[in-house]
Amino acid sequence: MVAAEDLPRCFAVVGAGSWGTALAVQLARRGHAVRLWGRDAVAIEAMAETRVNTRYLPEVTFPATLEPQADLAAAVEGADDVVVVVPSHALRACLEALAPLLAPRQRVLWATKGLEPETALLPHEVAADVLGASRATAVLSGPSFAGEVGRGLPTAVTIASADSQFAADMAQAFHDGMFRVYTSADVIGVGVGGAVKNVLAIAVGISDGLGYGANARALLITRGLSEMMRLGVTLGGKRDTLTGMAGLGDLLLTCSDDQSRNRRMGLALAAGDDVPAAEARIGQVVEGVRAAREVYRMAQERGIDMPIAAQAYRVLHEGDSPRDAVRRLTDRPSRSEAE
Repeated sequence: MVAAEDLPRCFAVVGAGSWGTALAVQLARRGHAVRLWGRDAVAIEAMAETRVNTRYLPEVTFPATLEPQADLAAAVEGADDVVVVVPSHALRACLEALAPLLAPRQRVLWATKGLEPETALLPHEVAADVLGASRATAVLSGPSFAGEVGRGLPTAVTIASADSQFAADMAQAFHDGMFRVYTSADVIGVGVGGAVKNVLAIAVGISDGLGYGANARALLITRGLSEMMRLGVTLGGKRDTLTGMAGLGDLLLTCSDDQSRNRRMGLALAAGDDVPAAEARIGQVVEGVRAAREVYRMAQERGIDMPIAAQAYRVLHEGDSPRDAVRRLTDRPSRSEAE
């Protein structure tokens, strides 16, 4: 007899970029019916015909149960749950479009990493503001490149929710031998990890691009983790979360591999590009650029020492030289590592 939680379900995945497509493919691999919605109707029609997202994930063929869908209402209607995969700056507008379409029973998980521009709200705060506190919500985060998930390579992520049943249900929906899912109740810690690691990856990319070597990279990652933990704990997150998959794990991945858009942004800045030129070359949203402004502002307002994030902000938004930014970090006086 098949357990109820193992039965195929129906999901709407909202957002047909690389990560949304990869998560839709993973759910479909598990046997679930998946409707993948994207705002570009022409691209969605092409996906339906070719069974491939040629722009964002060209090497991955869609499983039979994945249906590209250009009509948001049709994608959401009758789905068991909704998975939102859009950049942080678009999350509020996306949820506002979804809100009137959602049935009372439908729950919402997002795989958005970042902070809302201008407000510095974490994704769960945006969701509560738009959807209300009574709707079950969750976040999926962790060290995961879309291309590797799409190709079925080994990956582990965290799903966090105040609703433990929803977290368990979504873990069961995604989890298989190659896509391992851990659950957590620490939505704040997972959100902070997903936002701050992008800023730190830009800093590491700058250092590597300037040729400062592996020692400097290890320094920036280790001390960057300390900055992430200071902010996360201040906001109410848990240290264990920030040293786990959604914190340290994602930080290591994003800082150390050139599949990371944020790392590539740092490399481009070190090579002399400005931010618009680097973003145009990368061709996708670089979350750390926007997050740097909000992380810097939060740290300043709360008196949190985050020197690496601060220097990344100054390079990205105040036009400082990458070399000068690194020099300001190396010129800092010696201190206790515990500080």
